[in-house]
Order: sequence, then C-alpha cells, then structure tokens
Amino acid sequence: MWKDTKYLLAYIAPLAGYLGIYFGDYWSLGSIYVGFLLIPLLELLLPGTTQNLSEPEEAQQLNKRFFDYLLYLNIPILWGLIAYYFYTLEHRVLSTGEIVGMTFNVGLVVGTIGINVAHELGHRVSKIEQWMAQSLLLSALYMHFFIEHNRGHHKNVGTDLDPASARAGESIYAFWWRSATGSYRNAWKLERERLERDGHAVWSWSNQMLRFQILQLGYLLSVWWLHSLAMVGFAVAIAVVGFLLLESVNYIEHYGLRRQMLPSGRYEPVEPRHSWNSNHELGRIFLYELTRHSDHHYKATRKYQTLRYFAESPQLPTGYPGSILTALVPPLWFRMMRPYIQRY
Repeated sequence: MWKDTKYLLAYIAPLAGYLGIYFGDYWSLGSIYVGFLLIPLLELLLPGTTQNLSEPEEAQQLNKRFFDYLLYLNIPILWGLIAYYFYTLEHRVLSTGEIVGMTFNVGLVVGTIGINVAHELGHRVSKIEQWMAQSLLLSALYMHFFIEHNRGHHKNVGTDLDPASARAGESIYAFWWRSATGSYRNAWKLERERLERDGHAVWSWSNQMLRFQILQLGYLLSVWWLHSLAMVGFAVAIAVVGFLLLESVNYIEHYGLRRQMLPSGRYEPVEPRHSWNSNHELGRIFLYELTRHSDHHYKATRKYQTLRYFAESPQLPTGYPGSILTALVPPLWFRMMRPYIQRY
C-alpha cells in the first residue's frame, strides 16, 4: 500500500504554497520551507533505499491509473494556486517581504508540480497527456522545454552539444544563462529542421515554437486583461523562479559527467553512469522519482513509479534539494563534488 499512497506526500509542497499565501507574514515562503528546509534536513537523517520493484510488481504498477491521476490533479492545483496568488496581491495589503516570499513560494511550485510533472507527462505518447504537459509549462513560460528536452537533451546529454549538461568547474550561475538561452535556441533549430524535413514552411502554423510563443503571449495578455499590468510582472517573476529551479536541477543531474567520443565519430550510448542520482526517499517522492535519473535517460518512456536503481549510476552525496543549496555556493559545491567526479 505504501508503494502507492506515498506519492500523496508530493501534494504537501503545493499545500504549503496555498497556506503560505493564506497566512502571509513569516509563512509567506510556504513551499520554500518544505523544499529547502524540511526535506534536506530529513534527508540528512533518513537513509535512502536501493530497492527496485520485481518484474511482477512493475507490471502491476504500470496498470494502475492511480499514478496517472496523481499527475493530472496537479494541473488544477497549480493554476488554482497562481490565481489565488494574483487575487491576494490585488486584494490584500502586503509588506514587501510578504510579496517576495509569496513570489518565491509560488515560483517553487511552478518549478516542481509545474515543470517537473510536465517533464513526466511530456514523455508520454498520448496527445492529451502531452497537451497537459504544455499547459503546465505555460505557467513557467518555458514551453520550448517540450521540444528541446525530448528531441535535444535526451539525444545530446553528457556532451558539449547539450546546453543542459553542466561542465565540471562551471558555476550554477553561469550554467543558468548558458542552459536557458541555449535550450531556447536549440528548440527553434530542432523545430526548423523538423519542418524542413517534412516539407513545411518554417514560418507557418505548423511551427510548434511559433504556437508556443503565441500561447505564452496570450497568457500574459490575459493576466493583464483579468488583473492589471503589474500582475504581468508577477506572472513573469514566478515563471523565472520556476524555470531557474528547473535549470538548477539540470545543473546537478549531469554535472561534470561526459560521454566519450568513439573512433566512429559518434558519442558512446547513454548509460546509467551519465546521470547523478539520489536514493533519498523523500526527494524521490516529492519529485515523482526524478532523482532516479539514470533510468529515465536509459528509457525515457518508463513511467515514474517503475524507475529503477542501478549500482553503476553515480550517487550524489546528498539529495537533490541539498545539492541545489550547496551548488548556490560554488566553491563549496566544487569542493564537495571533486572526489565524486574523479570516482565516476
């Protein structure tokens, strides 16, 4: 039973987001307390687990729609939180600290149940689930991720061709800029190549990147129309917090790990050793098993509830939230990771 219901804990972060807005004051940070205080502290105390499902258990888990519904429910939860955030900013007298706290609070939820759940759904073959993924990415103004991640990152991961694979000795701040701008350019390039290959005009409605820009502009215009111009600025602010959280996760997922060039001129196949993992149970639950990243790259269509641990996959010294906090202090991060990179 725990194998199923444990993922309900993932709703604690968005719940903290709602409560942070409701109570305000020092509680304004809401989900930040959960994501970057509670989880890292508990992960220091609680051991991780390397246990995998047996083949019969895996087949059983794959047939349960419960795991899909858990993902789908995040769509109304996220957009409800964003609407509540806008309403609160307009109708309550708030201090500067409360506004900043609520913005980071909602931004973190945009990055977790927004982009992260979109990442899971974006790998599904169902068009409806792919549309769900795009609706979540809209909240972060990062819809190009749907193209670049699936068709670019998974192909080029662990090479200099991939802007989302951090280099050894590269600070997280330099990586943010390189990955965010590089992935956006790559998405346009990939879409242009697809259209030319299929015989379509680049500047046409067939261009998914063009449609994404129109949708994102429409979202911001609707915020202006329904609320005010000031709320457009806050919509952009929570989006920036959300996609910087994504890029922070990208940074630690492949930091310093590189695929070798073969004599044939091609890169070696993607292996479990090309992604950093964490077996800490809480981080795995809150991020829908994203921290078992090696298996995700080994088979991108494998659903989150069945992702496996590989003995040869590199293990981070702490969980994903703790790693992100450490990465924000580059000298500390470099010092912590140097022996791990040498080992792997």
